[in-house]
Amino acid sequence: MLETILAISGKPGLFKLVSRGNRNLIVETLDAQKKRMPAFGADKVISLADIAMYTDEKEVPLREVLENIKKKESGKATSIDYRKASKEELYNFLGEVLPNFDRDRVYPTDVKKLIQWYNILIENGLDDFEETLKETEGNNIEDRKG
Repeated sequence: MLETILAISGKPGLFKLVSRGNRNLIVETLDAQKKRMPAFGADKVISLADIAMYTDEKEVPLREVLENIKKKESGKATSIDYRKASKEELYNFLGEVLPNFDRDRVYPTDVKKLIQWYNILIENGLDDFEETLKETEGNNIEDRKG
């Protein structure tokens, strides 16, 4: 599921891959408007399946972090308001779901984006992070880096 959910640099929110064009991707916003638009080669587009969070030992795939948030929040939207939360509140929240995250390489803006993305996915019924985890189990994250 996370393979078809995309983040586009410079554009807020998340997008679902709808189709591949000749020299672009056709994406749809993950909101009530379901607005479709092209994403071109110049746009920095990344699949959520290719994102990882830094820890002291290794990089943890985003799907594992999202699953941990889902367990903590009982499958509901987060209890923390990422827009108003302080740096310490954001780090405390992430510390509960990813205890050994690297505080030097994970910034408060990263935690805000993580919470925002989680809430968007939950609101749109895209909460099957564990299934994605089972499908890709055994894959090394280093293999997917371009």
